[in-house]
Amino acid sequence: MSHVLAIDQGTTSSRAIVFDGEMKPVASAQQEFTQHFPRSGWVEHAPEDLWTTVLATCREAIAKAGLATSDITAIGITNQRETTLVWDRQTGAPVCNAIVWQDRRTSDLCLDLKAAGHE
Repeated sequence: MSHVLAIDQGTTSSRAIVFDGEMKPVASAQQEFTQHFPRSGWVEHAPEDLWTTVLATCREAIAKAGLATSDITAIGITNQRETTLVWDRQTGAPVCNAIVWQDRRTSDLCLDLKAAGHE
């Protein structure tokens, strides 16, 4: 029987849900992670936290369902809106923390662009 794995990498946690062939949920897992606020108005996530919580919740949900990874025939992914993360082209390592969609560090620049007609 085929199963679908849904991954929801959200703003405060990562979730994974396994659905059976009739699209009924059979198992799920969720893990929260730390949000970092290095300055007022700034919101960041550690890239390793995003990766490890997604991986752990996928493994946990598949195990709870009593399945092997080979039983998963499709994966759906949703993520955190406009959160951005920059990787090193050569190594694939993150250059810095992910800047979360709630972050306000460029709000003045956005207002300037809007005032100049670049909306």
